[in-house]
Amino acid sequence: MEKNIKFVQGNEACAEAAIYAGLDFFAGYPITPSTEITEHMALKLPQIGGKFLQMEDEIASLCAIIGASLTGKKVMTATSGPGFSLMQEALGYAIMTEIPCVIVNVQRGGPSTGLPTHASQGDVNQASWGTHGDHAIIALTASNHQDLFEITVEAFNLAETYRTPVILLLDEVVGHMREGFVIPKPGKIPLVGRLRTSVKQGVDYHPYLPREDGRLPMSDFGGVHRYNVTGLFHDMWGFPTDDPKSVHELHRHLIDKILNNVHLIEKHKEYYLDDATTILISYGSSARSARHLVENRRSRGELLGLLELQTIWPFPYGLIRKICADARYVVVVEMNMGQILREVKIAIDDPEKVFLANRIDGSYITPTDIRNILRLIQGKGV
Repeated sequence: MEKNIKFVQGNEACAEAAIYAGLDFFAGYPITPSTEITEHMALKLPQIGGKFLQMEDEIASLCAIIGASLTGKKVMTATSGPGFSLMQEALGYAIMTEIPCVIVNVQRGGPSTGLPTHASQGDVNQASWGTHGDHAIIALTASNHQDLFEITVEAFNLAETYRTPVILLLDEVVGHMREGFVIPKPGKIPLVGRLRTSVKQGVDYHPYLPREDGRLPMSDFGGVHRYNVTGLFHDMWGFPTDDPKSVHELHRHLIDKILNNVHLIEKHKEYYLDDATTILISYGSSARSARHLVENRRSRGELLGLLELQTIWPFPYGLIRKICADARYVVVVEMNMGQILREVKIAIDDPEKVFLANRIDGSYITPTDIRNILRLIQGKGV
């Protein structure tokens, strides 16, 4: 059986996956270390009948894909660091108006211009809390190209299922490293298409009236139905309202449609957890070093295990509480000041057994770095 094997950067694997998922429209502004996604889309998307636009900045990029999504297209943009910051107001608009779209953030060192070409995972909290107001968000990640391909397709599926923006929270190491992966044959990974309304032309259409299963059918903007889209709290017709009951119900809907489905959204990978007394929790490129260390030390008799998170938000508190209940030590491996560490401590009944193995200097965290921190923890007999 012939396999479509690629040996490319992670950014290119992400772009190939977006095309596999049915991407119709990409708007973006080049910024290190995500630029290769934009370049790949500029080359490949027009060849399959899609549309590519280079915008004047990142604000315009997200606004452009919001508009294209409203017309029925599958859409994506890509950015990093300061560009993701610029997108936050438009991200909030997409959340409020329930517009499916995928936003790739290939993280780099910050704050400000920071370290544009170096590794970091410092945007984890920004992905959830960057825009103003209470809301829920879906943010996914991966540590290798094969997983990245599947997670990117999943991002489009989740965006369409829950009518929401989905963030692909990658990092510079994953984005720029090269490794082989197989592009699945068409149809192997199920795709979720746009759920369009069955309401006929001339019949009253309620753009924000959920079905019994909670999903909101859409009508392509500019098609047979005229309706209002606003970032204000709105009623089922899309018109602004400050009625307390309507505001409360919409706010709960925006949050509950995601938080009530964590069990369907959450994805992770488990390595050697059955007998592990020390559990490492990691994600993105950091999980590669964590896995290497676990397998190396297990060969020497140490009972280490790894939980690799692929869903960052909504955070899988229940999963972590269950998996780590009997662990003596829990070590969170990440390249920031402990953004996931805080969530793990919330999830676990005994937060005193949770420790951080990190780097914040732009250098990739290595198995040796993690091992040195483990020695300190175990040496203290905590």
